[in-house]
Amino acid sequence: MRDLIEEHKAKISELPDSPGVYQFFNKDGKIIYVGKAKNLKKRVASYFNKNHENNKTAVLVGKIFKIEHIVVSSEQDALLLENNLIKKYQPRYNVLLKDDKTFPWICIKKEPYPRVFSTRNFIRDGSEYFGPFTSAKLVRIILDLIRQLYKLRTCNYALSQENIAGNKFKVCLEYHIGNCLGPCVGEIDETTYNESLDLIRKILKGNIHTVIEYMKGLMKQFSADYKFEEAQAIKDKLELLQKFQSRSTIVSPKLNNIDVFSFESDEQNGYVNFLKVVNGAIIQSHSLELKKKLNESKEELLMLAMVEIRRRLFSNSTEIILPFNVDYQIERVKISVPKRGEKRMLLDLSTRNAKYFAVDRRKQNSVSISEKREDRILKTLMDDLQLKSLPVHIECFDNSNIQGTNPVASCVVFKNAKPRKRDYRHFNIKTVVGPDDFASMKEVVFRRYRRLLNEQTPLPQLIIIDGGKGQLNAAVESLDELKIRGQIAIIGIAKRLEEIYFPNDPVPLYLNKNSESLKLIQQLRNEAHRFAIQFHRDKRSGNFTGSELDKITGIGPSTVNKLLSKFKSVKKIRHAKLDELENLIGVQKTRALLKYFDN
Repeated sequence: MRDLIEEHKAKISELPDSPGVYQFFNKDGKIIYVGKAKNLKKRVASYFNKNHENNKTAVLVGKIFKIEHIVVSSEQDALLLENNLIKKYQPRYNVLLKDDKTFPWICIKKEPYPRVFSTRNFIRDGSEYFGPFTSAKLVRIILDLIRQLYKLRTCNYALSQENIAGNKFKVCLEYHIGNCLGPCVGEIDETTYNESLDLIRKILKGNIHTVIEYMKGLMKQFSADYKFEEAQAIKDKLELLQKFQSRSTIVSPKLNNIDVFSFESDEQNGYVNFLKVVNGAIIQSHSLELKKKLNESKEELLMLAMVEIRRRLFSNSTEIILPFNVDYQIERVKISVPKRGEKRMLLDLSTRNAKYFAVDRRKQNSVSISEKREDRILKTLMDDLQLKSLPVHIECFDNSNIQGTNPVASCVVFKNAKPRKRDYRHFNIKTVVGPDDFASMKEVVFRRYRRLLNEQTPLPQLIIIDGGKGQLNAAVESLDELKIRGQIAIIGIAKRLEEIYFPNDPVPLYLNKNSESLKLIQQLRNEAHRFAIQFHRDKRSGNFTGSELDKITGIGPSTVNKLLSKFKSVKKIRHAKLDELENLIGVQKTRALLKYFDN
């Protein structure tokens, strides 16, 4: 180890006194830390010339096997390169940026009669991109506003002049309901269409005031020319724009093109809030959490977050407001720490946002550290039922019939203590005649798990049978036949006293009425019962309707299907017009139908 440190010191002596980025590698050749420096030699030497109070830093130094460096022309370039390398390699001992989502843009597509839509993919094809936006909800609001103001196309047709002149397209539903002006069939010329796009660009750039003034002038002109309908249409658009403008937080018309950053921290994390001000209004807000690794200073964390947010949001603001001084400069950008006035009020607003964000993240982190509610319920259920494994996947069965007619069954599926409705299944009872709940339960359990075995689909950890010992024993017989009884836990729940029965155990288990385990079992049982009853009602209704029409001499199944498809019910068939019936099923069958209804 001593030899390795001496080797590092020899390497450090050769480093330049220039700004740059250094990289520490472990013995496996993996980057474990990336740092920036005004003076590479002094900064890297500091790791080996003193005893570190922070234990993590001492551990880092002990793992350094190789040192590499990159010289850059300025401190600003060093910070940008450090940020890029951290994002690329995610070294173990670097600050972790706990937010790596992509942000939506609004795109004006480079094409004839351009479309305007949201996207998260920035494609350099000549199209115009506005954003990125930190809120997808805001993007939807803006696009809704644009679509109400201007009737732009949404189709992806290649609207060249040749295709339009050649009548290659037909107008779609959007045209018929008034959402599109029909450029595909030449209903609007490209110049008029593009005039709307010029106003849309101003809205997307935050110049809503300019658009409002333009539209006010247009409205007055229409009124002066006695074009009152056109003036009213402009007035409606103005109200929409003014309503949208009121959503923005107006700070001061004197403030323009400013980025504001504030900072909060605790022992483990740093929290940074960002506000973007354009034309006196806050148009963007975003917060970022940073996970500390080596007891980094607040200045280091803020600089890292500032570079990352400006890079990710493509910010080119010419002024940055910070809560404290940092030893960092950006060309042609003013960095200030205001003490009073409107800028200080703006910084205070950002600081409040950072504090709220920190509180919220601490709550979320405490929830993630402690057991999730679903995990707690499943662990309690596993303990109460003495199961061998956590019942992540549970299935519950129920039968339904009325006096033996239309017997059906249901299987509902819960994953992680929540309904998985797309996995629910209905069963028509095929092999049982009459009201035999035991035999019906045996059939559906056998069919369900034979299919899962054939499809090699994972089996549940727990099966719940809605019923007492009889239904439970019938289900167990099916598991025995399939040779999977030992692989799946199975219980029955009787409705009267909510007794829990186990196979081959005559003594039931009574769970506390307020226990989460019993409530989950009851939820499964009630859901299976609801699902079975609904299917039984649907089937019964279909049979009763069909049986009435089937009694008519001369009316066969195909005719019944035609009638029900057209009229939906026997009542509507009874009151249908004569010519409708004759056109659908013919004269002879119509007479037979009317004769039956007249009796």
